[in-house]
Order: sequence, then C-alpha cells, then structure tokens
Amino acid sequence: MNSKDKIYTLPQLLEQVQTWRDQGQIIVFTNGCFDLLHLGHVDYLEKARQLGDKLILGLNTDASISRIKGPSRPLQDEMSRARVMASLLFVDAVVLFNEDTPLELIEAIQPDILVKGDDYAVAQIVGHEVVQARGGAVKTVPLVKGYSTTNIVKKIENNCNLN
Repeated sequence: MNSKDKIYTLPQLLEQVQTWRDQGQIIVFTNGCFDLLHLGHVDYLEKARQLGDKLILGLNTDASISRIKGPSRPLQDEMSRARVMASLLFVDAVVLFNEDTPLELIEAIQPDILVKGDDYAVAQIVGHEVVQARGGAVKTVPLVKGYSTTNIVKKIENNCNLN
C-alpha cells in the first residue's frame, strides 16, 4: 500500500470507517500537529493503535497550526506531514482538519476509542463527551518524557545561535 492511499478526505474516511465497522473492527482516533516526527510520537501512536484494530489520525492543517502555535509554525506543510504520518505502519488513516479542535471530526467518525497522551486528563480531551455518550472509551497513554517538537526546535535554534 502506498502512503498516499491512507490519506482521506472526510467523506472517503467515513465510507472506510463503515467498512471497518462492518468487519467488526474497533476504531481508535487521535489527533495532533505532528510537525516534526520524533520518538515520542512513534511511541504514542504505537500505544494508541494497540488499543484497537484501526488507528485514525486527525492532522491539523497548516492554517490550524498557525492559529494555535503562531505564525512560525508549522515547520512542514500539511501534505508532507500527512505523508510522513501515513507511512507509519500502525497508522491506518490520516485525515486533515482545519478547525482548532478535532470535535467535528470526532462527531462525524464516532470512534470506539478516543486517545490522547497522559499530559491530558480525560475530562480535558476534546470530544470525550461524544465518545462516552455512545458507549465508547476515552483513554490516555503514557508519553516518553523529554520528547516534543518544541524542545527539538529550541535545540536547533540554540545550536544555530552558537555558530
């Protein structure tokens, strides 16, 4: 399978989700910017995928990231980020969203399991009410300490300033 084949529009994804549901698959959803892929992301996504049969990744668009993190972000464009994320064997689908939160995606997809890192409490996770209302689970997974895109950017900036 080509990584491009795992990048969906929402209507395409909803068709695929129905197929997976018809096959009895458990659908897991998570989201993020994933601007620079690092060990923390890989570990997190592996753990998320282990909670079910299919992992859907909601990926913030460039415009969404700029609104949330400022005009200097993202570092990589949305299609580059989508291809990198889709290339991971434990990610089954990538869908872009332009809103500041993935609530509309969660409402449309209705995942069986909603996952975020353990830096969130369940009550803070956007969409937890939607998933729990239909009997789904909201879970957190432990994060690898010390890994973040922000830390990587700071390290690069510090090294550039030394030269």
